[in-house]
Amino acid sequence: MKNPMLEAASLLLEKLLLISNFKLFSVSVPGGGTGKNRPYEISSFVRGDVLEVSRTHFIHYGIYLGENRVAHLMPDILLALTKDKERTQKVVSNKRLLLGVICKVASIRVDTVEDFAYGADILVNHLDGTLKKKSLLNEEVARRAEQQLGLTPYSLLWNNCEHFVTYCRYGSRISPQAEKFYDTVKIIIRDQRSSLASAVLGLASIVYTGLASYMTLPAICIPFCLWMMSG
Repeated sequence: MKNPMLEAASLLLEKLLLISNFKLFSVSVPGGGTGKNRPYEISSFVRGDVLEVSRTHFIHYGIYLGENRVAHLMPDILLALTKDKERTQKVVSNKRLLLGVICKVASIRVDTVEDFAYGADILVNHLDGTLKKKSLLNEEVARRAEQQLGLTPYSLLWNNCEHFVTYCRYGSRISPQAEKFYDTVKIIIRDQRSSLASAVLGLASIVYTGLASYMTLPAICIPFCLWMMSG
């Protein structure tokens, strides 16, 4: 059973995170990526390929559907605020994405290769070598992706973009990124009692230190991780 006090403390700290413009979970593009359109060799992509792009703190994945279309799971807070498809179909900004992650609101959507990559370099089917799993036929991969288009709950550990593409490509939902994240958090936090204490102490430190950066990091990260880990 979930601990309501723990959830309340975590949510409060996450709101303080946003107010203080904390940058740890930013999703800007590294390596010279500007977010602007750049030419891609779309002709080299095959329907059903897994496309992979690097972001500052994570790797983002999608399934190429052909004709310059990529299906990918993308958190977006706007999905909870409006049903206007013209607004929600626009490229998801960093703020929309971050709030979508926190509120666990996402969709499996289709964007152009340029909008999906957001200026970053693209790796094709790199997961095949990393996971050493036999992939399904490309047409089956694309068909699975198309069947899942639409709204979906988001979970950092149980339903992220990597889970989506591994299900489509290999038939099972796995996420090495999430597993590494989970293992790291387990080292820090052993049970809910210690995590609740961390949340309360973190909140107190924020209140009394005026959101000093050196105190905000440990105070916010632990409750944030706990909230993201919940199903």
